[in-house]
Amino acid sequence: MKLLLDENLPKKLKLDFAEHEIFTVGDMGWNGIQNGELLKLLIQNNFDALLTFDKNLQHQQNFKKYTILVFVLTAPINTYAVLTTLTVKIKEHLLNGVANGPVIIIS
Repeated sequence: MKLLLDENLPKKLKLDFAEHEIFTVGDMGWNGIQNGELLKLLIQNNFDALLTFDKNLQHQQNFKKYTILVFVLTAPINTYAVLTTLTVKIKEHLLNGVANGPVIIIS
C-alpha cells in the first residue's frame, strides 16, 4: 500500500512500514498544505492512506467527499517511542481492508 505520514508525525515512523510504499509530507514537497488540499493530492497521487496526529481532521473534512483512509493516531505525545506502539494496530487495519474515512488509533 502507498501511505503518507503527515508533517505532525516523526519521520522515523517510516521504518515501521518498510513493507509498504511510505512517504512523508516533506518527501512529497507538500509541507504547509491545508488538510482539504492534502486529501485531494493523496487521491490524485494514488495514496491508500494518510497517517496523522491531527485530531481535528476527522471533524473538519467531509469524508464522503474524499475516498481515502485516514489513521488518526491518538497518544499523549507524538514521539516515535510512543507512536511506534500503535504500528501493530495500524497494520491490522490495513490487512483487514478498512473502509475509507477516519480510523482512530488509540495508545
